[in-house]
Amino acid sequence: MSINPADHRAPARGVATALLGLVLLSGCASTATVEAAPDAANPDCADVMLTVPDVLGDHELRPTTSQGTAVWGEPSQVVMRCGVVPPGPSPEHCVGADGVDWLALEEDEQTWRLVTYGRDPAVEVLLNLDGVASSTAMLGLAPAVQRVEQTRACTTTDQEIEQTEDAQEVQEGEVTEGGVPED
Repeated sequence: MSINPADHRAPARGVATALLGLVLLSGCASTATVEAAPDAANPDCADVMLTVPDVLGDHELRPTTSQGTAVWGEPSQVVMRCGVVPPGPSPEHCVGADGVDWLALEEDEQTWRLVTYGRDPAVEVLLNLDGVASSTAMLGLAPAVQRVEQTRACTTTDQEIEQTEDAQEVQEGEVTEGGVPED
C-alpha cells in the first residue's frame, strides 16, 4: 500500500510538528526523546544508523530514546527516523542529493520534512532551517541512507545537489530519472 503525502498532509504536519516539538522540549536533556518509526526494527535501519555522521552542519549527534532515530544539536536542529512508511508517487518537490531522492515538504516557515523516495524502509528528517540548511542535511545523510537499496527514483527532480571539493553546488532545473539534465 502506498501513501501519497499530499493526501495526508494535515495529519503529517501535525505529527511532524508534535515530534519536533517533543524533541525541542527535551533539548535541555542530554538524551533526546524521539518516537520510533513503525519499521524502525528493520535490519536496513540498523545499517543506516551505524553510518550516520557524528556532526551534521555545526551540530553534534546526541543519544536518543528510540531505535532507528538520531538527533543533532542541543536544542535539536535535525531529527531523523528510519523506518517510516515509504511514500508512493507524489507531486511533491523532489530533490536529488548525492544519489538519494528526497521529497521536500515545508511544514512551516522554519521546519522542513524530508522523506527518502524509492527506498524501503524510508528515512524521514525534520530540520530547523535556521540551524541547518536542507542541502547540508541531505548531503550529510546521503552515505547513511544509501545503505538502503534504491528500488525507484523520482521521474524528475526539481533540484540536484552535489558535493564538490570546495563547497556545495546546487543546480536548478529538471533532471531526468537517469540524472541527466533535460534541455
